[in-house]
Amino acid sequence: MGISQYIKEIGRGKDGARALTRAQAADLMGQLLDGGLSDLEVGAFCLAMRIKGETVDEMAGFLDATQARLNRLADNGAVTIVLPSYNGARKLPILTPLLALLLAREGLPVLIHGAATESSRVFVADVLALLDIAPWTAMQPLAAGQLGFAPTELLCPGLRRLLDVRRVVGLRNSAHSLVKLMNPCLGRSVVVGSYTHPEYARAMADTFERLQANALLLRGTEGEPVADARRMPRMEGFIAGRATVLQEAQTGSLAVLPELPKDTSAASCVAYIRAVLAGLSAVPAPIVRQVEHILHLSRQP
Repeated sequence: MGISQYIKEIGRGKDGARALTRAQAADLMGQLLDGGLSDLEVGAFCLAMRIKGETVDEMAGFLDATQARLNRLADNGAVTIVLPSYNGARKLPILTPLLALLLAREGLPVLIHGAATESSRVFVADVLALLDIAPWTAMQPLAAGQLGFAPTELLCPGLRRLLDVRRVVGLRNSAHSLVKLMNPCLGRSVVVGSYTHPEYARAMADTFERLQANALLLRGTEGEPVADARRMPRMEGFIAGRATVLQEAQTGSLAVLPELPKDTSAASCVAYIRAVLAGLSAVPAPIVRQVEHILHLSRQP
């Protein structure tokens, strides 16, 4: 079906729009990712879906199309931890690299994928560069205890183009949701999904269930897949789509707050990460608990 027919279905407003089937959503997303559509058609999709919102079947279909077009990470025989990093730092330091390095120190292969989606934030690539971790230019094997960073355009150029629509229209679109759910690994893996607003928690959980995914889901730090160092979030684990609450949320802040960087700059963040890894500063308790839960999920059959 041509995209104009899909837009007629999804573009009738919040109350009048019709949901697509999983197969229709996969066809639509495939057309968007393959790059044959005009800017006007892409923009119409982004705005229509933003107003309507995605159903679980639609998100599953979008992911079906995306997974079919990804440059995948080869099966290394181990369980790879996948950290999608797309929000960056706005008010708090970005500690996704700290989480990744702590997991790698436990012997797990860790893949961060992401892209800078705004101009005013510090993103994971900025921090990784100061840690001498260069972005991949080609997919490569990932060994136990190794951290790799795959830019989104390496995984799927069409997906990066869809993310970049935000710079023009100023609004997030379906691509910003699906990148936090997709799995670029051919072998066993655990995807760490995060949300910013509580209303997205149920939709993401339902999608992980529908996809029969192995995953950890939490409200991350400003949308990053790392626990807020100041408070204990609820963490939900999924094994083949079956959900278990691994951690209940703590009300309010921790009794003793960690000494975090005074600003969100990449340099301050790197100095803090190095101090934590050297044992000069304590790992924040919520991140300690997150590492423990990810390790637990990685050991499930």
